Amino acid sequence: MEPSPLKPLHSDELLSEAKLEKVRMRATEELLESLLPGRLECLKARPDGTILDGHHRIKVLRERGTNVDMVPREIHEKEDLFK
Repeated sequence: MEPSPLKPLHSDELLSEAKLEKVRMRATEELLESLLPGRLECLKARPDGTILDGHHRIKVLRERGTNVDMVPREIHEKEDLFK
């Protein structure tokens, strides 16, 4: 089963431009590796694809034409956030 397409929790206007600039300096492969499950700051999303952590890296990867919808992610139910 394919993962749900990723969608931002926040609009792009709320992302930090300074953080985006730092992320843009990193190589695509490095960004993809940093998002893998098991990493400290891995991509976290809800089952419906809503991004909980990784917004800046996903935005930059999309700018580069990467199919981010296939990136492995940790899935978190809403209830998980309050444990």
